[in-house]
Amino acid sequence: MTSNGLERRRAEGKLKNLEAVLKNNPLSSLAGIGHTRWATHGVPNEINAHPHVTSELALVHNGIIENYQELASGLADRGYPIESDTDTEIAAWVITSFIDDGLTPEDAMAAALKKFQGAFSLAVIFKNDDDLMIGARRGAPLAVGWGDGEMFLGSDAWRSLL
Repeated sequence: MTSNGLERRRAEGKLKNLEAVLKNNPLSSLAGIGHTRWATHGVPNEINAHPHVTSELALVHNGIIENYQELASGLADRGYPIESDTDTEIAAWVITSFIDDGLTPEDAMAAALKKFQGAFSLAVIFKNDDDLMIGARRGAPLAVGWGDGEMFLGSDAWRSLL
């Protein structure tokens, strides 16, 4: 368990690589998010792989946030530690910055969505809030599914979960 209550496992390449990571270092949580496609920006390596985790949340994303470089510049000015080349990590830090400014996760997500330009779908889980997952979309698919004691978000209903 990380100090902020979020655990992350990532692997480069095929899902079998992630399976090996999880076999050697399993997760202990009841909720999670994952992504099986590579980012639009940056090379396909572990640093750029989803989920992206900040001090407040974990996020996966499908699509493109076109103004991510402008947003990244503002985050860097505030001292946020950007590690990857992805618009996904920038989305995570933008939402985190609003939480750091005192907004609730729900209000931070709403404020961040007003800043993002492009077509995308997002799934976000928050530290210390086991019962909250927020999904959002703009111009991209986002399917919601639920069952007996389980909920799902997917950005591609025919190929994979978000």
